[in-house]
Amino acid sequence: MCLKINFNRIGTIILPILLAACSMHSSNQSEVNTQEPIMLSPDVHSFSNPNEIRVNHLSLDLRVDFDKKILSGTAKVFLSHLGDQDTLHLDSRQLVIHSITLPDGSNATYSLTKPIEFFGSDLAVLVPGKAAFIRIEYETEPGAEALDWMMPEQTAGGKHPFMFSQSQAILARTWLPLQDSPGVKFTYDATIHTNPELLAVMSAENGHDKTTNGVYHFKMDQPVSSYLMAIAVGDLQFQSLGRNCGVFSEPGMLPKAAWEFADMQSMIDSAEALYGPYAWGQYDVVVLPPSFPFGGMENPRLTFATPTIIAGDRSLVSLIAHELAHSWSGNLVTNETWNDFWLNEGFTVYFEQRIMEKIYGKPYAEMLTVLGMEELKLTVADLEEEGRPNDTHLFLNLDGRNPDDGLTDIAYEKGRFFLQTVEREVGRDAFDEFLKDYFTENAFKPMNTKRFLDYLKDHLLDKHAGSAERINIDAWVYGPGIPANSPKPESAEFMRVENSLNAFMASGNVDDIDTSGWTTHHWLHFLRDFKKNANLDLVVKLDDAYHLTSSGNNEILCDWFQIAISTQYKLAYPSMERFLTSVGRRKFLTPIYKLLVTRPEDKKWAEAVFEKAKPVYHAVSENTISDVLNP
Repeated sequence: MCLKINFNRIGTIILPILLAACSMHSSNQSEVNTQEPIMLSPDVHSFSNPNEIRVNHLSLDLRVDFDKKILSGTAKVFLSHLGDQDTLHLDSRQLVIHSITLPDGSNATYSLTKPIEFFGSDLAVLVPGKAAFIRIEYETEPGAEALDWMMPEQTAGGKHPFMFSQSQAILARTWLPLQDSPGVKFTYDATIHTNPELLAVMSAENGHDKTTNGVYHFKMDQPVSSYLMAIAVGDLQFQSLGRNCGVFSEPGMLPKAAWEFADMQSMIDSAEALYGPYAWGQYDVVVLPPSFPFGGMENPRLTFATPTIIAGDRSLVSLIAHELAHSWSGNLVTNETWNDFWLNEGFTVYFEQRIMEKIYGKPYAEMLTVLGMEELKLTVADLEEEGRPNDTHLFLNLDGRNPDDGLTDIAYEKGRFFLQTVEREVGRDAFDEFLKDYFTENAFKPMNTKRFLDYLKDHLLDKHAGSAERINIDAWVYGPGIPANSPKPESAEFMRVENSLNAFMASGNVDDIDTSGWTTHHWLHFLRDFKKNANLDLVVKLDDAYHLTSSGNNEILCDWFQIAISTQYKLAYPSMERFLTSVGRRKFLTPIYKLLVTRPEDKKWAEAVFEKAKPVYHAVSENTISDVLNP
């Protein structure tokens, strides 16, 4: 089965916005949009043809219908014509198209191809005379995979419904007809109609208060990619946390969230000191219901975050630092295709670590780095065991596959350790100067792997004789596994943890464990090392002493339940069922279900739990766990 691919360009993609779309744009945005377009490289995950006709602005007018679980209304799609072709190709999946009209009001000629799994259909629209825009009247299907519709009882407050989107990687096409390719950037505005008791927010300029009529207006004057299109509607309140940041959440969770994220302004200030001004104005976080499938999503101006990071001790706020860092690496300089995903995530994990080091100190950052290497080693081992060694390369070949296959710790952690290897070779000061220039010179542009490596060589490595050879770039980017010259992170804090673990394993006495000053990270290191030689007797002693089965920390629970499964500690299973049926974060669900399917009795139990949990899970998590249970 063959997909029509678009012949994308390498380099900047920001286009002059047509006069018809420009009335809402700021003077700063007009400067961004005056760059000459160059061709994008191929994106096999999109039907679109942006090298011929490119979307440059999207104007939405949508109504939120919680009863039908649909969005309905119009999308006005503004176009730049770069060639002579008169057929626009858009990506569409799980959309019901009612009509498409041209600027003069006449009906456009269009067609939809037969849907392909994951990718949807090619929406081909004839746009004669280089029409400035088309107007699409449409609605989403109730099962549109980007949108999660929650009943009141599934929310923290229990009184109002909630809806949120998750567009990454190629799910934006399930709620918006557009060119769903990360290399295509566009500005947008939107009008959203909903219940006046609810607040609507988007990845754009947001108000902070509910309106009396339930109508909300948004604008995003900086160009963004389709996967960064986001919307959430629910019983939300806002609290400011600083000069240009704040948090939205359901009312009952707002005090906890505000306390947990109190250092957000310091994170922004630290990030700006490292790599230049924050380009997006306001930075807010919205805490979503537990079904959100990821830890966080870096939607511009409005990070979506899982409530599982609210641990009560600020020990998991590195996730906020990570999503903030995406405001430079990803949102500002974007992976051109999903084969280049590491350019988003590797840079962001590296940047996140630098923010955390600056705010919380080097010992804290060292713990995060050691945990990252542990996770990378596990991911490499899992992928090799599954016969997927090529998926341990940084640059991936995802042709014909769901790009979600590339959302692993390879992109995140192997990418981070590659950049740390470069830093070690050239020195931190030189690398910081390089990164600051990289983000500035490539702002609002896409980047692919080849272009980045050329930029790295020309702007940094050529100034340090022999550095490219010592780094061994090909082994990192195009080779499997973890290269031999990878950093070997160490942590004095974790050495203290290991001493306690060794004493406990030798004596079987929990009094030999010194947990003074332990954070979530200390516990994770302890549990991951303990798992290697755990037995049921020691598991029972640990649980009696520290009540891990009833922990309120989801990171700890995830690792503890894996130990419970391995040792068949059945007393933990009722708590594990409550966890699996209330938390939708894929990072937690996947390793637990993978371990459960290794025993027939546990697999049967897991299948029953999954049936109960499916209404809670977002489609992203549901599809992943379904594949785990039925490979």
